[in-house]
Amino acid sequence: MPKLTMQTKSEELTLQAVFDKFIAFKKIKNLSEASIIYYEECFKFFTKYYPANKPCADITKDICLGYVQHLRETRPEVKDTTINTYLRAIRSILYFAMEHDYLPRFKVELIKADKEVKETYTDVELALLLKKPAVKKCSFTEYRNWVIVNYLLATGNRLGTVVNLRIRDINFQDGVITLTKTKNRHQQIIPLSKTMLKTLQEYLTFRKGADDEFLFCNQFGKQFTKNGFKSTMIKYNHSRGVEKTSIHLFRHTFAKKWIMSGGDIFRLQKLLGHSSLDVVKEYVNIFGADLKEQFDHFNPLENVYRSQNLEAKTALSMKRK
Repeated sequence: MPKLTMQTKSEELTLQAVFDKFIAFKKIKNLSEASIIYYEECFKFFTKYYPANKPCADITKDICLGYVQHLRETRPEVKDTTINTYLRAIRSILYFAMEHDYLPRFKVELIKADKEVKETYTDVELALLLKKPAVKKCSFTEYRNWVIVNYLLATGNRLGTVVNLRIRDINFQDGVITLTKTKNRHQQIIPLSKTMLKTLQEYLTFRKGADDEFLFCNQFGKQFTKNGFKSTMIKYNHSRGVEKTSIHLFRHTFAKKWIMSGGDIFRLQKLLGHSSLDVVKEYVNIFGADLKEQFDHFNPLENVYRSQNLEAKTALSMKRK
């Protein structure tokens, strides 16, 4: 029986067939549903340039470069950072094909993209969003949304985490909350500030509910869908006169406020649930210009001079006495 060579194997497989194997492999690895959808969406974009029924083995480095140009021509509104997001998915699929000898090996390179300053909520916008409604006069929906905004700013949790929170996840005695649904699929326990604990205690006197019920439920007492949650918060923000409506902006705002207040990046990494410091360092870099606001307060040289001036004033005062 003749030995199955790489070329013989690859000729039998279309790009679609390889992608199906890739997705099956990822599901066996228990990849999250969101990640599966991400790969499917990026694959769909790629197959508009390179049809899924064509041989996977015919894909080359030049085709990948051509795909970048295709995106720039057909979707001029797409930023370079987004193009890299698409490329990362295609790179994973093609590297899978290379590892299984469905495709000759070559390097799929990302394009150079400038890091943009991540948008955050301003202090004025936060003041509008955090103004507490009259609890006895407002609807429960408005009050719940106000509590949600407090929670998002207090924790920097992702949307997928928040919609899966249950009442039992809060430990008021220890002042912590257990995050059972996270992006990296690892349970995480994070502290809650005194203000947030107090707010949640008050909220639950109105929310009530059993321990296994969802902390933030929809109007029917059921779990929010992600789209339902987004729609609700869009309406809330607009009702407060805030045009920005992104849930993820609260995460950016949390990171910025933490850094601006002098918080250490190692603790920030743990709070945000990042597996490495890379993303946290990116926050530090993009908010670097804003650090000037409190630069003198934290600067070692300024602190030494402040200390010396204080000592000099104290000595002068003692001398006069």
